Amino acid sequence: MVIGHPQKSLVLYGWLSIGAAVATIILKSYAYWLTDSVGLLSDALESLINLVAAIIVVIALNIAALPPDDNHAYGHEKIEYFSSGAEGIMILLAAFSIGFTAWDRLWHPLELQRIDIGAAISALASIINLIVARILLAAGKKHQSITLEADGRHLMTDVWTTCGIIFGIILISLGNRFEITLTLAHQLGLPNWEILDPIIAMLVALQIIWSGLQLIKRTVSGLMDTALPSQERSQIVTILEEFVESDGIAYHELRTRYAGSRKFMAVHVLVPGTWTVQQGHDLVDQIELKILSNLNKIDIDIHLEPIEDKLSWQHR
Repeated sequence: MVIGHPQKSLVLYGWLSIGAAVATIILKSYAYWLTDSVGLLSDALESLINLVAAIIVVIALNIAALPPDDNHAYGHEKIEYFSSGAEGIMILLAAFSIGFTAWDRLWHPLELQRIDIGAAISALASIINLIVARILLAAGKKHQSITLEADGRHLMTDVWTTCGIIFGIILISLGNRFEITLTLAHQLGLPNWEILDPIIAMLVALQIIWSGLQLIKRTVSGLMDTALPSQERSQIVTILEEFVESDGIAYHELRTRYAGSRKFMAVHVLVPGTWTVQQGHDLVDQIELKILSNLNKIDIDIHLEPIEDKLSWQHR
């Protein structure tokens, strides 16, 4: 039994992500142009990655929404993992670029300009990302879309990154205003609080690397046909055990996997050999309906066998 495919309407969330990325790129680039802060530059570069990722999201969701065909009998949902994998790789490339730029600025620092306006503009961009991220996370959870969820989590990472950079800029402003000497900068012979700008940028790069690695890890897990989470497998086993108790049947070879928003399961169900085809068919229908009432978007493949036959218990 095959149930459900991603709805075409999910693509609208991808376009929302593209709009947010374009807006934040403009705002953060302007903030960098005003302040000459390498921290804000790193933030703008991450928003550029968000834009590329959002474009890939739209493409992936369009392909994932296609129905099964002769060459893709199980649908196209796995394209979502290529989307998240590509996003993870781009995140890592951006992080290394940020780290390189920050390292050079650490030894060749520049005095920051118009910090207050730059921080305010960056904060506005962060609010946009926060709103869109919450929308994407809610949609990803509702529609069980790893693509939307990954994009939402990436945007939340961007929010926290911006908050950290703004905090650093505020420290630089306060430190310079009150002429407080920063010991580390003094020992290195570098300008006072400006040293925090590249340091924060490098910390941001490390945080972005972690985010990218997590996305790649989850992508590999999906492409390797990892089993459903233990909670969902337990639900399936509980349902099967109920039929074992009520109908005197048995089962084995339970296998599960997931691809994007869709789940897959296969199991061998053993019934008395004296049962008619109709009785076996009715039982399978009952099992499928019970599982579907607990787990949506799942493809169920049940192989019916006579319980008395020893070959039925062997995996072939």
